[in-house]
Amino acid sequence: MSFSHLGLAAPLLEALAAKGYAEPTPIQRDAIPHVLEGRDLLGIAQTGTGKTAAFVLPSIQRLVASAKRPLPTHCRMLVLAPTRELASQIAESARGYGKFSRMVVATVFGGTSINKNRQDLSRGVDILVATPGRLIDLVEQGYANLAQTEILVLDEADQMLDLGFIHALKKIARMVPRKRQTLFFSATMPVAIRELSAQFINDPVTVSIKPAATTAERVEQHVTFVNQAEKQALLTLTLRAPGIERALVFTRTKHGADRVVKLLAGNGIASNAIHGNKSQPQRERALSLFKAGDVPILVATDIAARGIDVSGVSHVINFELPNVPEQYVHRIGRTARAGASGIAIAFCADDERPYLKDIEKLTRQKIEQRPLPADFMQQANAIKSTRVAAIGADPAPREDRQRQPARPRATHAPQATRGSAQGGPRTYANASRRGGGGSVGGGGRGRSGGGGGRSSAASR
Repeated sequence: MSFSHLGLAAPLLEALAAKGYAEPTPIQRDAIPHVLEGRDLLGIAQTGTGKTAAFVLPSIQRLVASAKRPLPTHCRMLVLAPTRELASQIAESARGYGKFSRMVVATVFGGTSINKNRQDLSRGVDILVATPGRLIDLVEQGYANLAQTEILVLDEADQMLDLGFIHALKKIARMVPRKRQTLFFSATMPVAIRELSAQFINDPVTVSIKPAATTAERVEQHVTFVNQAEKQALLTLTLRAPGIERALVFTRTKHGADRVVKLLAGNGIASNAIHGNKSQPQRERALSLFKAGDVPILVATDIAARGIDVSGVSHVINFELPNVPEQYVHRIGRTARAGASGIAIAFCADDERPYLKDIEKLTRQKIEQRPLPADFMQQANAIKSTRVAAIGADPAPREDRQRQPARPRATHAPQATRGSAQGGPRTYANASRRGGGGSVGGGGRGRSGGGGGRSSAASR
């Protein structure tokens, strides 16, 4: 079947041809006709299967057919996404698909100039892609108005309806017209989230290409059991092995991601980190270098599991297993995209075995176990000694240290202070070293504590 058989208009077919797309994916094939009919829709499909086109293409056609012009500060279609990267990616796709339909597309999300957001919305836009927090700020300041919204889309709906976003979504739902088309798309849709979606969506048609949480069939998955203290050595050996073209390394915490980057640098491996504490220019630069292959190792929190669409990611390495099993599905979906194959490697310490059990239960498959190399401890000790020599971590005698100039404070550490339990101020940098949640090896079993709690909107 070709896209023309789905009833798409000529300008959209021309845009698809310009991108080199000839045939729709299953989610596009099954969802586009329902969206064209104006039905509310709940779409469930594996990550990397083309969900964005499944809602953008027919929505553009409906917007063109209604022939309305947006009022100043208004939008006709609102797409909500959980992360800045995903919002930017959706907007880029919408501009490409709407190239010959004269669609005006804008994005608003935190970390960018709010004055530019105001300017972009001042004349009104056809398609607005936003993260909830920045959008609500603009609405409350009078620079955005949702009263003309005809189509509301929640991408990665399971994450959007998680506790970190539900209050913002309810607020936005009161701002948009009751008479609208609402579309939910995600790779996973737990029962509890499906029930919650009933507050926003009316008599939807459900399109499910694969059972929820089925992992990509083209991803080769295996797990290695290793002590937390030896994970860094195992990661170094893994990244030095032949065949790794571009790898995503996932940690549970932002401080953990930064620490992995520093330790990799000490082992002579260049990488960048991307997470919620990075400024937007830092995040965009890290992603740009990763896409170009200039720095082929990107260390990320789960912010990158939703919205990084980079071709050629050969490996996804779970340095730390996620404590929310659905995140595993999204993480490994960053490889094996667009028909390619990929490899997902998980490092599992003793305290992470319950997480692995949850993942295998959710995905309904047993992940193949791979043993450590026969001479692993010897190689690990060699790597540790090399790293110590490389970064000068061997402590000097106390009298020598006193004569050395003070090291400059790390520029990435926030300098704000807060009162300590003893009544005196302490820096956030010091607090992160004391707290278990900031360490690479941290993370208790609880879903909201021990450094492994669910991500909140604030962390994005």
